[in-house]
Amino acid sequence: MDARDIIKRPVITEQSTEIMADKKYTFEVDVKANKTQVKDALEEIFGVKVSKVNIMNYKGKFKRMGRYGGYTNKRRKAVITLTQDSKEIEIFEA
Repeated sequence: MDARDIIKRPVITEQSTEIMADKKYTFEVDVKANKTQVKDALEEIFGVKVSKVNIMNYKGKFKRMGRYGGYTNKRRKAVITLTQDSKEIEIFEA
């Protein structure tokens, strides 16, 4: 997989912006990607040093539209912890 295929988008929530002070960033990643692939992709794209990767899986929710039912897409979220001597990720600086 390419590095840009592994990292889909940043997750911007109230809780994820609070932990940015601790050099922790949250990204939505590919469902098939493992921790090593996520770490290598972030170091390649942003040029930072990653110390730890925590990954969470989310199942799709059941939704209905009238009498038809289905599930939303499953997703995977990664919380990245950078090393203390690493630079910040500029995408979050607004």
